[in-house]
Amino acid sequence: MSILIKNGRVIDPANKIDAILDVFIENNKISKVAKNINSSADTVIDASNKIVAPGIIDMHVHLREPGREDKETVATATLAAAKGGVTTVLAMPNTQPAMDCPENVRLLQEIIRKDAKVNVLICGTITKGRLGKELSDIAALKKSGVYAISDDGCSVDSDELMFAALKKAKQAGLLTICHSEDKKLSGKGVINLGFNSTRLGLRGIANESEYKRVRRDVELAKNAASAVHIAHVSCRESVEIITEAKKTGIKVTCETAPHYFTLTEDALLGYDTNMKMNPPLRNIEDLIAIKQGLKDGSIDVIASDHAPHTENEKDIEFERAEFGVVGLETELSVSITELINKQVLDWPGLITRLCLNPARILGLDKGRLTAGSFADVVIISDQQSWTVDKPALVSKSKNSPFFGRCLKGLVDYTICNGTIAYQR
Repeated sequence: MSILIKNGRVIDPANKIDAILDVFIENNKISKVAKNINSSADTVIDASNKIVAPGIIDMHVHLREPGREDKETVATATLAAAKGGVTTVLAMPNTQPAMDCPENVRLLQEIIRKDAKVNVLICGTITKGRLGKELSDIAALKKSGVYAISDDGCSVDSDELMFAALKKAKQAGLLTICHSEDKKLSGKGVINLGFNSTRLGLRGIANESEYKRVRRDVELAKNAASAVHIAHVSCRESVEIITEAKKTGIKVTCETAPHYFTLTEDALLGYDTNMKMNPPLRNIEDLIAIKQGLKDGSIDVIASDHAPHTENEKDIEFERAEFGVVGLETELSVSITELINKQVLDWPGLITRLCLNPARILGLDKGRLTAGSFADVVIISDQQSWTVDKPALVSKSKNSPFFGRCLKGLVDYTICNGTIAYQR
């Protein structure tokens, strides 16, 4: 199948392209990016007044399958991904069973082969069962085809075990992704510690539960001479620690999620459990620091931390409700609304954080529109407004923090491996 995309504003930071061009796709790959391509094609798409960019690579997605198919499945999550312009997802390992051995990885790989609408990469666990007691066989996980390791949802408390994991991950050529949270400090907290937690009568989670563990994880990575990636950064101090670590040459990268540069703890004043996530929404100073970190490059990546939960896990008392929100269908539009339209980032800067940097960090030959590379492309009507509406979400669970919010930017086409995976 061949596709010719005409007259779009092609943005490809890897190749320093930002111009009105055509893109020709043939045999699942980018064949040519140039002006006035006249090759005949099976499908011709007029992208006039639209953005044409590499497909988004989302480094932080919870597919829930196997084990919790009532929340989400590979089929429904990848459909949501395609609708949001995401062509590659990294699946977090907190499934049931966890991705802690090659047998469980093969189980998920089989489901992916059968059901996935976009590329799905698997993240293995750091420890067996994500219990923080005994290391997984990291070399065996690498051989089975995982792209990273993480105990996401949990932090490895033992310094010795975490150090050993970083050393073994380096030997295996795997990225270690850290959920940096000291549970001794966060305890049974459910929202950010501060005036609002007192006002609402809810137990708080202090910034230090995140940033003290970030500091430890960065220090261990330095001592292990290993790369480390810090997940879902939410507070000012974490940004400062990572910024300083980068300056000293430590191999640290990090991500944040759209809710951390869009919403503050004030969104919780109505006890809306769709605003409950871990780490929690912080205060305005933290939000400003997250935006500044994105602007200056201290924060490398925007990822959704897509965490679907059923209605009966969310529509209950705040303290009992699950942490987490869905985000695959909204991350691009929220980023356009909050970062492009508010002049925090320009388009090449946004595409770098959504596409190019995740590819570089994971070691993927993706995130670019280079001739010969697999054709993962998104076409965006960047000025199109829409309102986030619960029935319109295709994710199996509907726990979005952005319901009722008017956003800018809609995906017209998502092309994955040269095939149209989504068309508006």
